Amino acid sequence: MPDINWYPGHMARSRRLLMGQLRSVDAVIELCDARAPISTRNPDLNALVRGKARVLVLNKADLASQAATAAWLAHYRGRGLAAARFQSTGGKTGEILELIQQAVRPAVQRMEARGVKKTVRLMVLGIPNVGKSTFINRLNGQAVAKTADRPGVTRSNQWVKVGPYLELLDTPGMLWPKLEDQAAARTLAFLGSIRDQIMDGEELAGQLLQRLMELAPEQTRARFKLEEIQEEAPGYELLEMACRGRGWLMSGGRPDVQRAAALVLDEFRGGKVGRITLELPPK
Repeated sequence: MPDINWYPGHMARSRRLLMGQLRSVDAVIELCDARAPISTRNPDLNALVRGKARVLVLNKADLASQAATAAWLAHYRGRGLAAARFQSTGGKTGEILELIQQAVRPAVQRMEARGVKKTVRLMVLGIPNVGKSTFINRLNGQAVAKTADRPGVTRSNQWVKVGPYLELLDTPGMLWPKLEDQAAARTLAFLGSIRDQIMDGEELAGQLLQRLMELAPEQTRARFKLEEIQEEAPGYELLEMACRGRGWLMSGGRPDVQRAAALVLDEFRGGKVGRITLELPPK
């Protein structure tokens, strides 16, 4: 597969918006995807938000391996970073709100010493399609931020009031200008953080099937009916076998690989293959 060119023009504008708003917030909430906490964290954020209290949220934890997520939380907490798992589709919000309170407590206490009840303002950051708007809607209790299961829906900053003294800033997903590691780019493509239109969907789906056969062979075989194939089979062969196993066929019994590619990607992203984590913490 050719190198993935993934930095749309509006990303530079997103970066400028972010830098302009940072001075007005008390802390930052960074979201990453619990299935790939390395590849889905923008390395530029460390420099951009330096000096701000930060909470790291491993979002979409309901789609990731529970054991792997626990290992990632131990990894980040062991390095002094406030981190928590979260699933935007449901579950409790208490742990996240407690981490927010801890992050902004110094700023709140300074204002209380002056006799002022401070409204806490936080910026929600992350790459495209990591679930920022859905996260904000969950904390708010109703849909106030626009969402969709594809990257690039949020194109401007939006303040959302989630409590009497708590406001969150929803920001556009921001990638970084150049990614040297094409393996990480493929991981982002598997998760849908890069638009599918910029790459060969059939090749991408074949590579995903290869990755899934390495990580969760039994679940992958069962989901895509690959019982008769070897784990080390090339991606195009896995994709064609999935076509025959799932009945994704055209006239004359020809494999409908275009349809299969879209369905393989959708089913993985939706958690239908199982709770699978693509990246494990370093030892």
